[in-house]
Amino acid sequence: MMRRREFITLLGGAAAAWPRGARAQRQALPVVGHLDVLPNPEGRPHLFAAIRKGLNETGYVEGQNVVIDYLSAEGQIDRLPALASELVRRRVAVIITPGNRLGAQAAKAATATIPIVFSYGGDPVETGLVASLNRPSGNITGFTEMATEIAPKRLGIMHELLPAAARFALLVDPAVPPPTGLITSLQVAASSIGREIEVVHVPGTTDEIDKVLASLGQKRIDAVLVNASARFYGLRLRFAVLTARHALPAIYWDRAFPDAGGLMSYGSSVEDMFRQVGVYAGRILKGEKPGDLPVQRPTKYELVINIKTAKAIGLTAPPSLLARADEVIE
Repeated sequence: MMRRREFITLLGGAAAAWPRGARAQRQALPVVGHLDVLPNPEGRPHLFAAIRKGLNETGYVEGQNVVIDYLSAEGQIDRLPALASELVRRRVAVIITPGNRLGAQAAKAATATIPIVFSYGGDPVETGLVASLNRPSGNITGFTEMATEIAPKRLGIMHELLPAAARFALLVDPAVPPPTGLITSLQVAASSIGREIEVVHVPGTTDEIDKVLASLGQKRIDAVLVNASARFYGLRLRFAVLTARHALPAIYWDRAFPDAGGLMSYGSSVEDMFRQVGVYAGRILKGEKPGDLPVQRPTKYELVINIKTAKAIGLTAPPSLLARADEVIE
């Protein structure tokens, strides 16, 4: 018969060994390294859920057969290279940089072997991330909205809403300057309808955003296009409040802005792009090579108009525009 002391010793040893075994099992799971630029994932739960949904579609469930290792630059762009190198040091299986071109560039500079999956609005060929959309080659692939082609359409929508407007502004994040092609495409589109567009940089704090928007009245800017930026996305409620305060019509790239009270948006779904990043990460974990996975473009763009906001700033959307809208928020 086993003595009580021996039994307790065995039980204690098993209990001590269990956490080590659990840790070893967790460490044996493939790790997806998520490199982010924003400091507050809590403010974007739907986007993080979309990544997990994409992984789930390929058979991966966080905590069961995959681990997501999240590192954030906390809004400090210059930290991205060091964080990318840290993920390489941790030997993650895949690095994802959803909604984050600078993170993708930092990851590419840090490793030529670990697969990388990105998503962002610009042209990844123009920025040097991939060799071509169909055959990206190397260790990187992802998803792009090709904003150079979509931005002029946003200008056209604003012109339809405000046919008498003469001067427009493109608000850009100075930490993530838009590619030259995007600005050129907007200037050509504005010139074709006899209008002007000015590039305006919006610095970091909410107080500075307020000052910039207030200054646009002195420049006789009639409406603004807000260029895609992870930081701007995190401040979407602030943009909605301040543009309404200054009675400034604004169009954004994602429906999260009119959902938050912004005037309107035209673009693809950021949430779906995050889901697709999760899908590609899962496919790579299953053995596919990133260089063989084409860079995908959206198949659908949606126009969302917040009528409540339009009325609040004294605008009436023409019936033709409302008829084309995929959703009208009352």
